[in-house]
Amino acid sequence: MNAPLNEHELDELQALLDTVPAPLEPLDVSMLDGFLCGVLVQPTRVPASRWLPHITDADGRVLPRGFDATRLHELAQRRHAELNDAISRRQWFDPWVFELEGEDGEPSEVDAVYPWVAGFATAMELFPELMTGDAQALTEPLALLYRHLDADDLEDADDLLEEIDTLEPPEDLAEAVECLVRATLLLADVGRPQPAAHTAPKRRPPPRR
Repeated sequence: MNAPLNEHELDELQALLDTVPAPLEPLDVSMLDGFLCGVLVQPTRVPASRWLPHITDADGRVLPRGFDATRLHELAQRRHAELNDAISRRQWFDPWVFELEGEDGEPSEVDAVYPWVAGFATAMELFPELMTGDAQALTEPLALLYRHLDADDLEDADDLLEEIDTLEPPEDLAEAVECLVRATLLLADVGRPQPAAHTAPKRRPPPRR
């Protein structure tokens, strides 16, 4: 199994994304992380050949000839494998969310998690199969994520907006990050439900004579 990315490799991945030339618009590592989670909660496995082009350009435009994306793709696929393992087992994972200071110098939870959520939303737009699932089951976890987006960006989503209105804002960044993980695992329950636990058949009593 591929080892999780360490801090040096995370910095390397961001540096590689920064080398993608204009006019292409690569994701940053936080958006990439949310994007991968959006890919991984889909009911049908999304092959790497479909999602890899979108990490170096949100619209999936082709990289210029001569640009070597081998190492970039390797690091992204290792993170994909790490997240897939955690989501499959419904285990905690550490989202790539980085603390930012707001205009007043205080940490801003919304600004910190926004790139991650934007990446997740990008995956939902590109790979919408999950959104055709149980609308009621999707509403709560999507609200936990999309409350960090501008309401004007949520078109034709009255039920979702109503659910968002009932939510208390996270008290701090730690709670905001916890909600990202919780929402991802709840969405995995919809898109990738775990098989029911196998129970041994009950033994029948011996026939009466």
